[in-house]
Amino acid sequence: MLPLLGERPVDEITTADVNELVTTLAEKGKRRETIRKSVKYLAAVLDECGRDPNPARAKSIRLPHEEHEEILPPAASHVEAVYERVGDVYKLALLLLDWSGARVSSIYEARVGDYDRINRRIRLRASTTKTRKALWIELPAELATAIESTLGDDVDAPIFQGNADALRTAIGRACRDAGVPLWSPHDLRHRRISLLHHQGRSWAEIARFVGQRKLSLTADTYTHVLSDSREINYGEMLG
Repeated sequence: MLPLLGERPVDEITTADVNELVTTLAEKGKRRETIRKSVKYLAAVLDECGRDPNPARAKSIRLPHEEHEEILPPAASHVEAVYERVGDVYKLALLLLDWSGARVSSIYEARVGDYDRINRRIRLRASTTKTRKALWIELPAELATAIESTLGDDVDAPIFQGNADALRTAIGRACRDAGVPLWSPHDLRHRRISLLHHQGRSWAEIARFVGQRKLSLTADTYTHVLSDSREINYGEMLG
């Protein structure tokens, strides 16, 4: 916003200026959500400066219409093809994301001390989840055994090596090498939610499983999205 309004005295900014800002940002290719956040923070700045009424909070502010992109989670065969081609350092993280539907940033914050060996589960800390509540991921036996074999004694050491950006890059490269449509770590979250819905889980159960805040968003987005309902055989892949 600064190149557009940064030199304007705050008491001269009008609702028309804010609508022009929205139009300009849209013409520059900014996404609707980016523009919404920009207007939100402009409103906060004007609040702090004492603008009342606040032109950035006017009901006449109109955000651009944006068609929602259809979500197409990767098929099981595509996940398997990528798994075979990513580096060994990324394989367990990829399978955990497929199983849990967790956000990739959350799993890379998990430490050895967050692993419950008795119940074979991983705790995602509250500070790393969107709901700001700790989330336990109950693991299938084959995946738990594979993860446990990598854990050392340092409770502060990360469970998974690497980072979210490196995993995204590795998956993108593997998709290209495998000749499958490009997908990202977050698409595994879409895949898991869709699988759980296909398996007959209630939206409340699904929301608890993946740490989703808005049940209505979950239901509206994933009701008819999955074309491949096959689960991956982790034991076969890890064996």
